[in-house]
Amino acid sequence: MKIELNTLVAHFARASFRVQGVYHYTIEPGTAGWQQTAPFPGFIFPLSGQAELQFNGTPYLAGAGNVIHGGADMSLDKCVVGNTKWEYISLLYDIVGTEPEGICLPEAHFALAVGHSPHLTEILWRLWETFNQPGALPAFRTQTLFHRALEEVFVRARSQISGSAQALFEQVSSYIHEHYMDALTVRGLAAQSGVNENRLFYVFSKFAGMGPGDYLIACRLNRAKELLITGDGPVGEVAKSVGYSDALYFSRMFRDRFGVPPSTLREKFRNNPCGFQDASIPIE
Repeated sequence: MKIELNTLVAHFARASFRVQGVYHYTIEPGTAGWQQTAPFPGFIFPLSGQAELQFNGTPYLAGAGNVIHGGADMSLDKCVVGNTKWEYISLLYDIVGTEPEGICLPEAHFALAVGHSPHLTEILWRLWETFNQPGALPAFRTQTLFHRALEEVFVRARSQISGSAQALFEQVSSYIHEHYMDALTVRGLAAQSGVNENRLFYVFSKFAGMGPGDYLIACRLNRAKELLITGDGPVGEVAKSVGYSDALYFSRMFRDRFGVPPSTLREKFRNNPCGFQDASIPIE
């Protein structure tokens, strides 16, 4: 069935959800069968291989790069095609309270093209591992990761539909903000997003006024400045926490960005917290 993406995103934004199950499956080539779906709606996130699915007679091709949503208590025919095992993660959820008008998710089946997204795969594995851990905190994290997975799906789906530079910028900049402490490279960010480095430089120059490498540096150093002002950790620890293993190199980068060494900024701010000028580079 056809559901307009913006309508779907708005619906999920208004509704409340509770994860009921996260499962990982690997199925042999040629396997086929019929089943009735669970009493909850859910998503199928293919990781490798392909399968032909039919929800109430409507066909979908479930392969890497496509996300399939199925409703509750539906007829589901499955057949693994090709010579590769079909591997996927299945997530079932329940709607808490009254569902907003417009879409009835327990009765909805649809597919979203999201393309290649290592970030989504990473979230899904964390979601699967977290769901299977006991305790209140893992349960809370499961809900958070579910929303992060949905966000990545919707951003990637919009990018696939529009091919817009803004969607690409939002996707990569969001990843930088979440992973600035990791060993990121412009080449790696471009490859992960399925574009070349020139394309990535263009969209960052257009929407941030700087290249992706400078954006990453600004993100790291702005975060370091915040940690220096609000915390008491040594400069070396702050450097490592934002992705710099060499404290001297970090201090040099920090001084170039803000005009003072990290220790001097901390001292000046604490001596005059209202008068110290903010020299950070804004990042949306």
